[in-house]
Amino acid sequence: MRFLSVFLPRLATDRLLRRRRGAAPEAFALYARLKGAERLTAVDARAQKRGLAPGMAVADARARCPALALAEANPKAEAALVTGLADWGRRFTPLAAPDPPDGLLLDVTGAAHIFGGEAALLGDIESRLRALGFTARAAIAPGPALARALARFSDTRLVAAQARQEELDRLAASFPIDALGLEAETLAGMRRAGLRDIGDLLERPRAPLAARFGAQALTRLDALTCRIRDPITPRFEAPAFIAERRFPDGLTRQEDLAATLTRLAGDLCPMLERAGVGARRLEAVFYRVDGAVKRIAAGTSRPLRDPARLAALLAERLSAVAEEGLDTGYGFDVLQLAATEVESAAAPQTAFVAPPRGGGSDEDLGDLLDRLGARLGLRRVLRLHPEAAHLPEFAVAAVPAAFGAPPPHTEKSAESAMRPLRLFERPEPIEAIALFPDGPPLKFRWRRVLREIVAFEGPERIAAPWWGDAPQQFTRDYFHAQDKNGQLFWLFREGLYGRETDDPRWFVHGLS
Repeated sequence: MRFLSVFLPRLATDRLLRRRRGAAPEAFALYARLKGAERLTAVDARAQKRGLAPGMAVADARARCPALALAEANPKAEAALVTGLADWGRRFTPLAAPDPPDGLLLDVTGAAHIFGGEAALLGDIESRLRALGFTARAAIAPGPALARALARFSDTRLVAAQARQEELDRLAASFPIDALGLEAETLAGMRRAGLRDIGDLLERPRAPLAARFGAQALTRLDALTCRIRDPITPRFEAPAFIAERRFPDGLTRQEDLAATLTRLAGDLCPMLERAGVGARRLEAVFYRVDGAVKRIAAGTSRPLRDPARLAALLAERLSAVAEEGLDTGYGFDVLQLAATEVESAAAPQTAFVAPPRGGGSDEDLGDLLDRLGARLGLRRVLRLHPEAAHLPEFAVAAVPAAFGAPPPHTEKSAESAMRPLRLFERPEPIEAIALFPDGPPLKFRWRRVLREIVAFEGPERIAAPWWGDAPQQFTRDYFHAQDKNGQLFWLFREGLYGRETDDPRWFVHGLS
């Protein structure tokens, strides 16, 4: 295992100085109110040369350096910057994690050869961060804790993977006890006991150390000397299927981005096919030259591993994002395409006879759902799903079309066969004339048009539900009615005459 740690010693001041245009101030520092007094929390290199340091009172700092430029510290913005830099670090490896408050941790196992070796990778990362305006030191070691200590407390930047335990102990012995990353109170107790560096801890028996400073101290010591390997927590889980393209110059044209995504889809699909899965969710990541990271994601209505279909879906999504203003800046030099969610998919059966032209298919419907989902969002493309409900208006629910299979095609029951093709969300009141109160209507007026009924079927009685807070209070008698123009209506009378009401009302609930 190989881990790379990046230390950003002046992250707080670099965050603001890199945004300034023109000449930098003679000295720059950040301050915050601590225990009722304004004190420095971070200083840049020029301020440090003038003798300023974190913890100094602002009044004393101004007296020592009248030209000092000050800004208020913003820990939330600094934490957000570390998180953003961890996303930037994914251009080197999918396993990139923030190391608050001023660092990054990358798992570069098996990735260094892409950049010309580990030494070249260290130089590449440091030079890119300098170009972005950050002071940075990086180191690679067999364990994350050792790599972190090297970047902060040593001039050694690279430890061989074959290093023996004696060599690792000898290297760690020179570190101060701060390299353990323990709480300040525990470190203060170690200093009172005369322990100044890691070598002092390695020379002493372990049992008394654990009894006095806790088991966590020995755990951190073992992690620092690579006897155990403490895990890192990447910002995002590393996808099992990912394809990548790098460019010496940044891509700015949307046509070039779409063409690159098409090639990446062609690289990704063979991986999915070998694993017997299809993509259900894709994520394209664009790494901009200036360090910004852009993402677009697209879901699919069924497992896909056809490069042409994936490319069309990504092009649709890219077009939708571009309409909102895809900020290419100085261009993207790294593009990645990953299948972040996959699902088992059997190999398609090839038909002996080609389907007739113009005939619809499940694949055509799936492509339509995917393209609409890329434009509008998969949760906004809905289909009607039958529900088991007592009242007809609640017997159908709109659900996302891409999530879950549509209901199976089964023989219609007698009840479902009598339902209209179009059901109104809310029944609409009508004025009806009947021969007797409990009989079917002869005429009715709906939307200012008088309809004369020539045939009817019914009634179908639906009693008022007695459970819960149901909106229906009276019994309904439903009729299928046809007017003289051939139009079919689904009507109901609400309320049993003489038992529930003396004035039953009529409604039209659907059209056939």
